[in-house]
Amino acid sequence: MIKPIQPRHLKLSEIFFSIQGEGTRAGLPCVFVRLHGCGLRCSYCDTPYALDHRVGGEWRSFEDIAREVRRHPTRFVEFTGGEPLEQPEVHDLMEEFLDEGYLVAVETGGHIDISRCDPRVIRIMDLKTPSSGMMKRNRLANIGQLTRNDEVKFVCGSREDYEWMREIVRSHDLSTRAGAVLVSPIFGSIEPVDLVNWILEDGLDVRFQLQMHKFIWEPNARGV
Repeated sequence: MIKPIQPRHLKLSEIFFSIQGEGTRAGLPCVFVRLHGCGLRCSYCDTPYALDHRVGGEWRSFEDIAREVRRHPTRFVEFTGGEPLEQPEVHDLMEEFLDEGYLVAVETGGHIDISRCDPRVIRIMDLKTPSSGMMKRNRLANIGQLTRNDEVKFVCGSREDYEWMREIVRSHDLSTRAGAVLVSPIFGSIEPVDLVNWILEDGLDVRFQLQMHKFIWEPNARGV
């Protein structure tokens, strides 16, 4: 866990205004608050600049963060990372935005207990597939905390990843437990059509998705 330098501060990598590129709200304008630091090292991570809590990032107060978020013309804010739940103070700021009437989502790697999140928060939980190298860090107890307000995400880069995902979806009845089960290919690692065909062949009740922002902008671009 990352301890704040003083109360009501978070270590941030960036804040930016863009469209939501994934999930059931893909295409909607959204302000992203990217926290800095993550204890995972996924092979396919597309934000390596936000991983090392010892290097980079900037401590910012709740007031400063809220001021920047409010100046954008949307009431949808997502906390991402890095791993936002590694900074427990984030819960207090998410609640403040909720109380102001914002739609609030948090994207988490799934290795931190999600039960502390306000029930109004949309929790988008990434379960790590074998090729991530982080599968053993999955906190499977989090599955029992999921509600229809939440989304579960799998990123697949191989047939092995797909088959592991399929077993988790079926054995934990994820399509009923969560509001959406999202499955996407690792960008540039697997052909999307292969993943689609596997899903259709198995009649799997999941939502295939592509990372929309990586087709609109250069795949490694920041701030989009």
